[in-house]
Amino acid sequence: MAELLDIAEVARRGGVSASALRFYERRGLIEADARHGLRRAYRPEVLTRLARIRAAQTAGFTLRQIAEILADRPADAALRRLLREQADKVDAQIERLTEIRDGLRHATTCRHQPLSSCPHFLAAGTDASR
Repeated sequence: MAELLDIAEVARRGGVSASALRFYERRGLIEADARHGLRRAYRPEVLTRLARIRAAQTAGFTLRQIAEILADRPADAALRRLLREQADKVDAQIERLTEIRDGLRHATTCRHQPLSSCPHFLAAGTDASR
């Protein structure tokens, strides 16, 4: 059996606080393998799980949704639908952020005075239908 990692080591290597680890544990996202006195200890594999949690959070999933994803049911149609819907949301965010980036880049060479009068700069990323 691999050596267990102390909660402080997992927090440091996983890039999260110890309180976040305890919170994730209460939410069922991770689990401690043992305790050393009052301190939790985890298997090294928890670091991979934390990386997956962070990636899912970055993609915009809620902790409840992340718990569903981590349940690892590849034949689950509802889970696949959730992933597809989130991918669509990420695509929309990427499109909007690309428009904003392009507007910012335009602003660096725009000749409008003042810059706030430039219709291209003002319109970037402000589609009212979103």
